[in-house]
Amino acid sequence: MPKINKFRREELKVKIEFDSSEIDDGHLIELHKLLLKVRHAEENLASRYREQQMRTPTHFGTGQEAVAVGVCAALNDDDVIFSHHRCHNHYLAKGGKVYELAAELYGRADGCSGGRGGSVHLTDREKGIVATSAILGETPAVAAGAALSFQMDGLRNVSVTFFGEGAMDEGAIYEVFNFASLKGLPILFVCENNLYATESPLWVRQPQGTELCERAAAFKIPSFCIDGNDVAEVHAATTSIVEYLRAGNGPVFLECMTYRWREHVGPMFDHELNRTYRTQHEVEFWMDKCPVKRSAAKLLAKGIATQEQLEMWQATTDANIKDDIARAAIAPWPAVSTLFEHI
Repeated sequence: MPKINKFRREELKVKIEFDSSEIDDGHLIELHKLLLKVRHAEENLASRYREQQMRTPTHFGTGQEAVAVGVCAALNDDDVIFSHHRCHNHYLAKGGKVYELAAELYGRADGCSGGRGGSVHLTDREKGIVATSAILGETPAVAAGAALSFQMDGLRNVSVTFFGEGAMDEGAIYEVFNFASLKGLPILFVCENNLYATESPLWVRQPQGTELCERAAAFKIPSFCIDGNDVAEVHAATTSIVEYLRAGNGPVFLECMTYRWREHVGPMFDHELNRTYRTQHEVEFWMDKCPVKRSAAKLLAKGIATQEQLEMWQATTDANIKDDIARAAIAPWPAVSTLFEHI
């Protein structure tokens, strides 16, 4: 009988250490301001979406902002990201403009995809936002292709792919894990585990006791599970991981535990529509773990911001975003003569 070699994580001898308490005060403030940008953009867009002027299916990421901000703030403009259908957070955190996002949702020519892509097809190549797509098993594969190109060109850039825990039930991702590990690609797999795939809870899709990190580790990929609602923890982890990737050590899997507040598609809360797949009590439980409130509380506790400063930053951010969205709503439509461009 052939010998069976049982894999053990410690055999990887990976040293990726991170400590969020080492982030300097100025950086914590910048992370908080970026959280405010993402949160207020999403909430204002959700409010305007109900006016029925945005005619694109839209998946809001309220409650999950810390993952996008913590990860993207650790990247350079020439590092690339690939995202899924709930992509506004990643687009904005990586440097995308609120005006161009809003214009895209209104279908206007100034949209980041020329008004042709809608909510789930965002791009800004100058900021390293290559593509977003609702084909969930596909984006990790494309991200691995980008990582392979960086490696073949001898560059130190990294590729990041965001996906939900539902994508971990698709076969394509395991082919990507295998290929990325085999080739030692500079790719970070970010799993945003919000416990639900559409309206299907994790416990009806995966065997009891399933640990997603163990699945990735089975391909000898260093894997970590962290608090995805703590922007400082996400940022500290990603900063260390990016350094590891740039050194040519191969892929890493990062599972971020988080939660979406609004319905799967659209601006409503589930309880407003009498949906029963999760309770209002459960949603409120996670709202108490709000990434923005936790970040604000940390700044106050460390004495690096006052309540007045927090309120001023919030008011300024909200006012600027409202202006951007109002301008986007009256931006010009794409010219009919361009209808067949970019096909």
